[in-house]
Formats: sequence, C-alpha cells, structure tokens
Amino acid sequence: MSRSVKKSPVWNDHYTPGTRWAKQQASKAVRRYDDDMQNGKWYRKLFCSWIICDYRFFKTRQQAIHEWETSPWPRDKQMSRKEVILDWFKSYRRK
Repeated sequence: MSRSVKKSPVWNDHYTPGTRWAKQQASKAVRRYDDDMQNGKWYRKLFCSWIICDYRFFKTRQQAIHEWETSPWPRDKQMSRKEVILDWFKSYRRK
C-alpha cells in the first residue's frame, strides 16, 4: 500500500465541471500561442490560474473532530469518531 500523503491538509475545487472547462480553455490558449516562450514557466502568463482553481479549503484533523463534536447537524451526529477521521483522511490527506 502506498504511503504517500499530501504535505498540507487541503481540499480544492479540481473536480467540478466548471474547473474542468477552465483547464481545457487554458490548454487551448497555450497550444494556440504562436510566438516564442522565453522560459518554461512563461505559459502561466497566457491564462489566469485563479480561473482554474477558485476554492481551497484547509482543515486539520483536530478541527474536523471539533466540528463533529460541536455540530448541530443530524448527519454529522450519525457518524462515529472513527468515520469522521476516515472521512477527513479521504478528503484532506490522501492523494
């Protein structure tokens, strides 16, 4: 089993349809650019990266446990502490 994990507990918006469309538009802009690029990172100036990924959420494991303990929502109360931790690992820690 792989032991690779994210370096920081982040969940971002890379999987929504709007983000996928924005990535396609960025790829088109880079591929269709006719002039020379001065260095390898210059392609970033062709398309704004904020359009591709707008949302980024940080949450530590302790914050997830605290939210579960203090949450008034019935859905959160149905989950056990172990399930909350596994859900946090799934969303924020695993690659």
